[in-house]
Amino acid sequence: MIDWEQLHELRAEVGEDAFSDVVALFMEEVAAILVRLGRADDPTAFEDDLHLLKGTALNLGFAELATLCAEGEARAAHGVIEADRVAALERCYEQSRRIFLDEIAGMRRTVAAQ
Repeated sequence: MIDWEQLHELRAEVGEDAFSDVVALFMEEVAAILVRLGRADDPTAFEDDLHLLKGTALNLGFAELATLCAEGEARAAHGVIEADRVAALERCYEQSRRIFLDEIAGMRRTVAAQ
């Protein structure tokens, strides 16, 4: 579900303060994209938003979410908007987000204890 190696690499690359900012921005962007996807009636816009979400998800290690985006992106390229795809993306994101935030909290406790 989460590519922890990618997450740890990003955190090491940008530092703890910037990482917190990246996470906050990610959460905001995903929420906005999911809203747009839920309202989409244009396959091209749907595809573009899935592509954006896929890249954003990959940057933070949300591997399963990125895979769902890639599958939907391929279908949208053929003019298909899948409403159930959006529901699956929302479920995957919420589950991944909970796991992710639990791990982040643990990482912060470890840093604070050092």
